Amino acid sequence: MWLAREQEVEIRRPPQFRPGERVRATRHVRNDGTYPGREIGENLVRKGEEGYVRDIGTFLQQFFIYAVEWIDRGTVVGMRARELTSLDKADAPCSAEENANKGTAG
Repeated sequence: MWLAREQEVEIRRPPQFRPGERVRATRHVRNDGTYPGREIGENLVRKGEEGYVRDIGTFLQQFFIYAVEWIDRGTVVGMRARELTSLDKADAPCSAEENANKGTAG
């Protein structure tokens, strides 16, 4: 059976984020009915909000779901990788910069 929208099995690769990593939402996320105590369609996370990955799970043995704690909201919401960007990795130099610095240090 073909998946209509996504055919890639994400869990064949390592997770893109690790527990404790600081992340930012790249999209608005609304309750699709799976978040208890909130109305369907209610905003759970707004684009640009920052939080921390608390845990990593899987969904349908295909996708990683990152449990992200949104500090300003005081909630934990399950997010897909496409809905997040790392703030910790942006601070770290890329490997090309590290190699350039090694060649000039001395």
